[in-house]
Amino acid sequence: MAFSVSPSVIVREVDASTTVPAIATAPAAIAGVFRWGPVGEAVLVSSESELAGRFGEPNNDNYETFFTASDYLSYANALFVARLDNGSTRAEAPTEEILLTADTAYLTANSSNGVVEGVTPGTEGTLDVANSTLGVFEGLYPGALGNALDVQYVDSTAFAADLLDVGGIPATFIAGDAEELEIENAIEFASSSFRFQIPAFVGGETNDALDPLVAGDLLTVGNDSVGFQEIPVVSISHTVQSTNGTVLEGDSAANSSIAVAREYSVSLGSQFTLTSGALDEMKLGRKYKNAGMFGTTPQAGNYHVAVIDRTGEVSGEVGGVIEMYTDLSTSASSTRADGSTNYIVNVIENESGWVRVADTRNLTTNGVGQNNTEVLAGGADGTTEGATTLQAVAEGYDIFANANEIDVSFILQGKGDAGATRANYIISNVVDKRKDAILFVSPSYEASVAENRTNGKLNKTIGYRNALQNSSYWFMDSGYKYRYDKYNDVYRWTPLNGDMAGLASRVQPFESPAGFRKGVIKNVVKLAFNPNKAQRDQLYSSDINPVMSQVGQGIVLFGDKTGLGLQSAFDRLNVRRLFISVEKAIANAAQSFLFELNDEFSQTQFKNIVEPFLREIQGRRGIIDFRVISDSTVNTPAVVDQGKFKANIFIKPARSINVIELTFVATRTGIEFEEIVGSIS
Repeated sequence: MAFSVSPSVIVREVDASTTVPAIATAPAAIAGVFRWGPVGEAVLVSSESELAGRFGEPNNDNYETFFTASDYLSYANALFVARLDNGSTRAEAPTEEILLTADTAYLTANSSNGVVEGVTPGTEGTLDVANSTLGVFEGLYPGALGNALDVQYVDSTAFAADLLDVGGIPATFIAGDAEELEIENAIEFASSSFRFQIPAFVGGETNDALDPLVAGDLLTVGNDSVGFQEIPVVSISHTVQSTNGTVLEGDSAANSSIAVAREYSVSLGSQFTLTSGALDEMKLGRKYKNAGMFGTTPQAGNYHVAVIDRTGEVSGEVGGVIEMYTDLSTSASSTRADGSTNYIVNVIENESGWVRVADTRNLTTNGVGQNNTEVLAGGADGTTEGATTLQAVAEGYDIFANANEIDVSFILQGKGDAGATRANYIISNVVDKRKDAILFVSPSYEASVAENRTNGKLNKTIGYRNALQNSSYWFMDSGYKYRYDKYNDVYRWTPLNGDMAGLASRVQPFESPAGFRKGVIKNVVKLAFNPNKAQRDQLYSSDINPVMSQVGQGIVLFGDKTGLGLQSAFDRLNVRRLFISVEKAIANAAQSFLFELNDEFSQTQFKNIVEPFLREIQGRRGIIDFRVISDSTVNTPAVVDQGKFKANIFIKPARSINVIELTFVATRTGIEFEEIVGSIS
């Protein structure tokens, strides 16, 4: 604090603008079995399309969980999703490590003539790089969905290369009988296949100029006169054409043969359209099959990477490109122009939603001339949503147990179990612990759908509720709905708890989500259990909120009771949500008073920020009346000496209408209404 003895102007600030933040509905949360996505991590999604993109489309193993989340997102736009660890395994590229022994040597042989070109002695315990299969990529997340992926990666030397220059192919065949020697080495116009011969040796060395060209590559053919054409190679093979040689003398005398030509047969994916097809006048080259997608060649030592949907299960397009990355480096210190990392491991980890780098050895050890396609395999889905263990469910929902880490308003049960053990775990260890969120519960599939008798559905639904421990922090509906699954073109029975939370998200915390005006259910064909009036009475007296179908009104929620189990203001959802919202908002505002002086100024300031907040709710009909006491009557000297600040906040909550009673009175003609008004109760 500034202090001055001589005359001066001292400026200081006092912040008296603190207010209680407005009431806002935090996101909902669900944990369950999904086909893709991170395991054991809360991810915020805002739409059904984002849910399907991040966690995979539903199948028979997890549709109840998926559509519970999807249904909530049809009403709201913020949902935390946590994928359970249900034993799924990750798809990987084929990998087989072979180690050299002291006696091992690997040979590099020419398949055309059988001549051994090199022998390298082995060193015990080192990797036999030539014979090992070193997969680079694997699925980013566990699950069979990863088996749909291919990963293609290509370096600068394999991206594009010149193979034969003009004159590299003779004008005619050079091996065979007299008739074959007259065959021209040429491609006919509009042809999609051709064959030709080249010399077997050039300068005393095997003529392997065309070895880099493989099926799937683009063959570039042409010259400066007629232009160039790129044609996909469907297949390519060659045979060695020989002539009889001299007769060897001695005990092992035998006829020898001399390799003269390599004869190639090539099948193309499209027709040849250049005006001239004489191969002796052509240049031949090759390009990576997806060269057009990347445009330019990667820098020396760098890679282009493409993630391909091999089966079409991910993108809906067989062979569609899901992701592509250009010019990635194998150096950990490499950076881009903007200073961000260009290291292939980090870029793929930071940006890919489908794969990650598992092993870089094939990039750095075998990395010359790489043009590889890795087919990911071995991924498997774990247990179904119904068979998932309580331990896995508990670990998933524990992510949302700490109110200081994740702010949520609603917890969705998703699929329940017959014994209500999952719901009870969430009640005991999440919502009752947090005391700022509501669990939305549906009865089990066995009670609502599998049971055929209407009275059986009623009794089993009530039995499910009776298995739940009492708490004002949960809300139970009466069953399942029949809805369309657009991903698999079938109709499914799915629980209603996602819809219940969605309805609650659309109203103010102090309002009831039920009724014909605010409680209409979306995406529903019919109900598994449509209770009549007598059955609704039994359900409601058991703290179960009926969902019913009524002609001309649709399918609506017809109740707003919590699972408190006794008569209280907190046995209504709107009152419970009102107090959660008010408590959270005022508690957050109260944090600004920590370490302030507990005097009349602070006590009055607290009251002055709380009262306008409550008055605003009162003006919106959420509160009938209130009073804030934070003066010395509660902050006694003893309380002040303990370093505490106390405030008592009294609230009369508004109640929702559950019963409407209309009395119609017929009177005699001569009766004045004032005479009988008040006498009828």
